[in-house]
Amino acid sequence: MADLYSVLGVPKTADAAAIKRAYRKLAKELHPDKTKDNPGLSDRFKQVSSAYDILSDEKKRGAYDRGEIDEQGNPRGFGAGAGGFHGTRPRGGSGNSQTGGFRGGGAEFEFGGDPSDLFAELFGRGRGGGASGGFRARPPKGADIAYNLAVPFVDAALARPRRLLLANGKTIDLAIPGGVEDGQQLRLGGQGEPGPAGPGDAIVTLIIQPDARFTRDGFDIRADINVPLATAVLGGRQRIPTPEGEVNLNIAPGTSSGKVMRLKGKGWTRKDGSRGDLLARVMVEVPLDPGLADYLRTRQAAA
Repeated sequence: MADLYSVLGVPKTADAAAIKRAYRKLAKELHPDKTKDNPGLSDRFKQVSSAYDILSDEKKRGAYDRGEIDEQGNPRGFGAGAGGFHGTRPRGGSGNSQTGGFRGGGAEFEFGGDPSDLFAELFGRGRGGGASGGFRARPPKGADIAYNLAVPFVDAALARPRRLLLANGKTIDLAIPGGVEDGQQLRLGGQGEPGPAGPGDAIVTLIIQPDARFTRDGFDIRADINVPLATAVLGGRQRIPTPEGEVNLNIAPGTSSGKVMRLKGKGWTRKDGSRGDLLARVMVEVPLDPGLADYLRTRQAAA
């Protein structure tokens, strides 16, 4: 089999993104659905998939670049080099002893039994009793597809589902989890690009949109509410916003500006479905007398 980089048509210095692009391009061209009548192209598709399986895995790619595994992902044969294993005579025994030893990189290892058992442990036995390679390449799944989904503040607070249009034209109602955070990612299995071993996944990044009425404080939500001076002095009812909509809030007589009033269970949804509170800060609206305004402007100009 040709060098794996040549199979994908990329240089050895190619990064992971370049390797993925090359594979996706070739996989579309050589997919078995398009090459049923051309066995040669079908074999080429298998080579491309095998090459991508190794080069897309950081550990396997490193082992291949160092010459530790071949193009099929199997370990290369043992030799007499510095990293090889050398058979040694058993210590303190005759040539008929069943105790064997191996030396690798200056270290010696002894074991009891048939030396072939050691290789069976290292590489695994096939069903017929023979040794089989331990790095069998598997066809890769399709590529993942990334999405950004804007979520209004109140929908995130209430964990309401949001509709998402996928690249394949399908529309789904995506469940927003309780306790959701801005930038949180959700994985949708099997909603990515098709591949030899099945489709990849969809990776959805949730972008929580700000709301001019609210700010989040842990699982509580804060809001400033404007209250007329007369209502603050005499008491009364004031309409205030909540994530579900406006509600009436009782304002006690003599309420001062800056006072925080707590509405239980009107805050951010937690993972267990419970909710924090809404913290409403009173902002008393003080009307300014026109005559007083002229006086203040005169004093300011004189200063």
